[in-house]
Amino acid sequence: MLLSNKWKDYELLDCSGGERLERWGQHTLVRPDPQVIWDTPKRHPAWRKPSARYSRSSSGGGQWEKNDLPTSWQITYGDLKFNVKPMSFKHTGIFPEQADNWDFIEYRIKNAIAERVSDRPLQVLNLFAYTGAASVAAAHAGAAVCHVDAARGMVAWARDNAKTSGLEDAPIRWIVDDCAKFIEREIRRGKRYDAIIMDPPSYGRGPNGETWKLEDDLYTFVKLAVGALSDDPEFVIINSYTTGLSPASLTYIAETLISSRFSGTAESHELGIPVTESGLILPCGATMRWMRNGD
Repeated sequence: MLLSNKWKDYELLDCSGGERLERWGQHTLVRPDPQVIWDTPKRHPAWRKPSARYSRSSSGGGQWEKNDLPTSWQITYGDLKFNVKPMSFKHTGIFPEQADNWDFIEYRIKNAIAERVSDRPLQVLNLFAYTGAASVAAAHAGAAVCHVDAARGMVAWARDNAKTSGLEDAPIRWIVDDCAKFIEREIRRGKRYDAIIMDPPSYGRGPNGETWKLEDDLYTFVKLAVGALSDDPEFVIINSYTTGLSPASLTYIAETLISSRFSGTAESHELGIPVTESGLILPCGATMRWMRNGD
């Protein structure tokens, strides 16, 4: 399991009864989490009066009950800064368990740039890129980034995160588009990328009624995306929050579609966050990392 345990502005204080108790900077939030199937005593004092609690509605959805919470605020991870905003569907715009991937992205890009003979910038494609934490990490490491998400509001938020991190002038292309259609066009244009990051949703529906289900569509999508890789790619990351899809399934997809063409090594892991109160680890999805040979 890969642990995101270097945070200073985020802390998973406790988790019990289907909820997380989290510290985001100076604010404490209580949010639902279906992985928290245990019902341990809620001894931490912040359970009693958090800054805000997200409560689900019996009719679907839910809402925030705010005690003392601004509309948005900033948190820091290393040199990166992000804008946190409680959203109508319980999220905050940041997935803290992905911090280990941000470290991996920066390490791989910096090493690749140091080893390169060509002056051509290292090109990174971030698909289903959400609010851009991985894009910011890649740009901070020195890559040229193409950030793609179908939601205009998420792309705007990502641009704000880049600006907050002092990267408003970094070489980042901000694209609002369907990811599959965008890749198809890039392949036709002959555009290729040295690294691809993707964080596809478990379920989705397109503007014309198209449906996406990760278990059914991921293999086909990865097969398409591989066509946009350069001749000597550095890495590929695939994230999954679908509980029915094991990390080993991601490795199998990567080995058959990426390693078979470029050699290299694929490894999949659970992602986790340490829980302060119990000293245990909360599982938070899975990630696959493919890396070229020689590293």
